[in-house]
Amino acid sequence: MSDREPPRRRVPGPARPARPAAAQRRPGPGARPAARRPAAARPAAPSLLRLGSPRPRLRMVALALTLVLIAFVVRLLQVQAVDASTYAAKAEQNRYVVHTLAAERGGITDRDGVTLATSVDAYDLTADPTMFTRAQLKIDDGPEQAAALLAPILGQDQATLVRKLRPANKKLRYVLLARRQTPQVWTQIKDLRNALIQKAATDPGTANVLAGVFADPSSKRVYPNGDLAAGILGWVNDTGRGGGGVEQELNKELSGKDGKIRYAQSGGRLIPTAGSAETPAVPGSDVELTIDRDIQWAAQSAISEQVKKSGADRGYVIVQDTRTGEILAMANSPGFDPNDLSKADPNALHNWAVEDAYEPGSTAKIMSMAAVLQENVATPLTHVVVPNRLHRGDRLFKDDIDHATWDLTLNGVLAKSSNIGTILATGQLGRTQAQANKVLYSYLRKFGIGSYSGLDFPGETKGILAPPGKWSTSQQYTIPFGQGVSLNAMQAASVYSTIANGGVRIEPTLVRGTRGPDGRFTPAAKPQKTRVVSAKTAKTLAQMLESVVDDQEGTGTKARIPGYRVAGKTGTANRVDPATGKYRGYTSSFAGFAPADNPRVTVYCAIQNATKGSYFGGQICGPIFKEVMEFALKTLQVPPTGAKPAALPVTFTP
Repeated sequence: MSDREPPRRRVPGPARPARPAAAQRRPGPGARPAARRPAAARPAAPSLLRLGSPRPRLRMVALALTLVLIAFVVRLLQVQAVDASTYAAKAEQNRYVVHTLAAERGGITDRDGVTLATSVDAYDLTADPTMFTRAQLKIDDGPEQAAALLAPILGQDQATLVRKLRPANKKLRYVLLARRQTPQVWTQIKDLRNALIQKAATDPGTANVLAGVFADPSSKRVYPNGDLAAGILGWVNDTGRGGGGVEQELNKELSGKDGKIRYAQSGGRLIPTAGSAETPAVPGSDVELTIDRDIQWAAQSAISEQVKKSGADRGYVIVQDTRTGEILAMANSPGFDPNDLSKADPNALHNWAVEDAYEPGSTAKIMSMAAVLQENVATPLTHVVVPNRLHRGDRLFKDDIDHATWDLTLNGVLAKSSNIGTILATGQLGRTQAQANKVLYSYLRKFGIGSYSGLDFPGETKGILAPPGKWSTSQQYTIPFGQGVSLNAMQAASVYSTIANGGVRIEPTLVRGTRGPDGRFTPAAKPQKTRVVSAKTAKTLAQMLESVVDDQEGTGTKARIPGYRVAGKTGTANRVDPATGKYRGYTSSFAGFAPADNPRVTVYCAIQNATKGSYFGGQICGPIFKEVMEFALKTLQVPPTGAKPAALPVTFTP
């Protein structure tokens, strides 16, 4: 047996220190055992840690990565192949934005280029309601605080603004607070917002309640002359479209054409390198009217003063160039200021000179006399015996005053404005009354009664003129002196301009032309001309109309103008009340032209339902005619002719 110990199994661990050689030898027999030292404590060997196999975990990670990659590949195929066009369109839509470039509205001027309507820079004020919530401002009353600041600036009710800033739809991100505000208004709001920002820098508890208010560039229509020619010009509504008058009639020409700009954006900011596409806006054309601002002012001042003095419902004055048909003035009273429609009377937002249909009365007798002269059934010197009463049909007719039997010439019938004399004269137009009616009707139509004037003005009426076969028994005799037929003031003025123009009717015009963005002026189409009566008849009628003004027995003596020969006619007609459809009050009028022997200007005036003082046309409209005519003649530098009037006789000796 070997004296060695069998080998021991070694466990990996820290190496033990080598023992001294003496300690390695065993003592022999009989040797004294050596004294034992205490054995040093040896550290305990650590336990063996067994590691698991990594392969299962690697397989799980690989499987997860594979599934993720498959999902990405499927999604990529869907985006790049299956739905490529759809996603491309969405990306394009979100990336690119399109804004409208508003076209500048054209201006409106008078015949001398004086601005009557123009556009200035303005802002549409908007807000994002989500920026007034507690989540954004850290306060509960953000809309109330903002509304309190904005209400006095915008002139709006505070509660209304609160409702806009706190809408029922919590996702709503756009509300319109006010349209077309001046730059000064927007500057006030910006100053308040900056003040809140500065205060917040020192006081963290301050909330900028105006941070969600924004301004979009816009434009505002301005009328520098206030209510001057408002009935002609009209106004522009909140949508930027003409709401009346020339603004509405020529809205297409004035508006121009809006443009568009399309550009790439990110986070609301333009990406300069991505490019953009722009279609420029085309500015509107400027419109030049035929009116003269100074004459318009004179006409408007005169009619406004008389309407107020007479306590009338309304009145109008028209001034026309007899040679061209151009309207030099068209004034209405009461009027309105298109700069502030909130203060306007809705009933005044009209051009009653073309919209109001009424029975003209004796100013229409000139058409009856024109028919009588043109048909050669009488002359200015023809004798007409006029009784105090005349029985015709089912009625007993009279003149405006009681009188003994008048021995008048046909000229005198017109000068004294005799209804009975006119009935007797027009009765000679046919062998029967029915035939006479047809002849008179044909002349009324030639003068433009029952047809639109040619202005193409919004709301214009063509009046009422029934065919002769439908004239009632009374109408057969009232239409010759201006009752039972309706017209507007423009038509009435045109009748006198036709006589002044030698018997040729020229359609009235209000627009001289337009000037495009390129500066090129395009004149308006020439007005239509129609021969109504001969030049001889027109000249004779002008002489007869002079008797109305110059003769002491005429009804229009208050229209005399020193140094000028004036032709004119008064009118006082029963007025139909629009509310009841019955006669109530009167229509007072005066129409004429000057110089009578070489006409240049026609003036027509009418006042509806005068309730104070006189209601006779010669008394309240004659002075207006004189005032406006004098001003127009001076403005146009029309000299007196210096010729003496014809002085046709008014009466005859039986």
